[in-house]
Amino acid sequence: MTTVPVHTRVRRRDLLASLGVAGVGGLAGCLGFTGGSPLGSPTPTPTPTPRSVTTGFGDVTLPVNGSEIETRLPRDAIPAITEPAFGEDWGDWSAVPEEHRPESPLTLVDEAPVVGVERDGEARAYPLRVLDHHEVVNDRLGGPLLVTYCPLCGSAVVAIREVRGEETVFGVSGKLWRNDLVLYDEATDSLWSQLLATAIRGPATGEALGLVPSSLVTWGEWREAHPETKVLLPPPGSATVDGRESRVDYADSKYNYEGETQVVGYDAAAAYTLVVGVVHGGKAVAYPFPAVRRAGVVNDRVGGLPVVVAATTGGSLVAYERTVDGETLRFAVADDRHLRAGGSRWELTTGRAVDGPHEGTRLSRANERSPLFRRAWRDFHPESRIWSPSG
Repeated sequence: MTTVPVHTRVRRRDLLASLGVAGVGGLAGCLGFTGGSPLGSPTPTPTPTPRSVTTGFGDVTLPVNGSEIETRLPRDAIPAITEPAFGEDWGDWSAVPEEHRPESPLTLVDEAPVVGVERDGEARAYPLRVLDHHEVVNDRLGGPLLVTYCPLCGSAVVAIREVRGEETVFGVSGKLWRNDLVLYDEATDSLWSQLLATAIRGPATGEALGLVPSSLVTWGEWREAHPETKVLLPPPGSATVDGRESRVDYADSKYNYEGETQVVGYDAAAAYTLVVGVVHGGKAVAYPFPAVRRAGVVNDRVGGLPVVVAATTGGSLVAYERTVDGETLRFAVADDRHLRAGGSRWELTTGRAVDGPHEGTRLSRANERSPLFRRAWRDFHPESRIWSPSG
């Protein structure tokens, strides 16, 4: 795989799509961690009869032909987090034994992107500064939780960490399929597509993980919307398959998210532009960050589903269903943090109405997965419409 040339430099605060810098890095996190050692090849298993399986990214023939899967690193060379630790921020290590605390204090700036998850009334944030280097977090939040991030696709996928009804641990296989992270599970030793959240080879082929809603936003935005949130602490606070030692400097962004960042072509046609995708009624539409930001707010329909798409001040994308109590609302921009519809103001980051007749009501997400790079969306949705103001 070759490194994509850099053509443009833009500010991080202007574009959480500077997650695209992961792709620009070429080898990125999926290929850029050189530690670890192979654990051996999976035990051979009989190959199931190929069959078409419908996933959130359309129909896929499974099992995937082994020739389509690239091996780039040994298994666990990118060490998944197996024992996560959390604090109120990166200055709070009170829950971590003293011997596992860093020598120097760490700071997580408000502009740093995080994967946010809210489940059973509890909120947690998983910074990309950690996920860039580890890609997989095995957690417990309202039950076994799996948090994944693929730097090559810019995609965060969160799911229930169970296979065949049993809790298991996931790791990084060192393989790629369609340039996307491939995981393995300890219970069945099957290979899983991160974006599909589906086993693509091995005993569990065709089985899908239950998805959990997540947000790809800045730490400042997430903390403002969820003041009681906890945030993932990097190793040595959190333990990985390699233990607690880490040669990584988490104080600095691996891809320089803050300040000046490098992305390819700051326009809606660029491969590494961030898009949010909506699939409904056999139709797929991707909404690029630059086009949405220029429009302010997008009221659209996907396969008959009324949706509203907007960009937050921190540079992330949100997509919600815009039908409330049987009425289809039309949204407009209220201010930097809110939309307006139906006589109420609605928080961009949460979809919750903060005043007016709908106060307390929360919009349903229109997207199953967090925003990702346009290139990755196209790899899995080649027939998708790419939204633009001209239609």
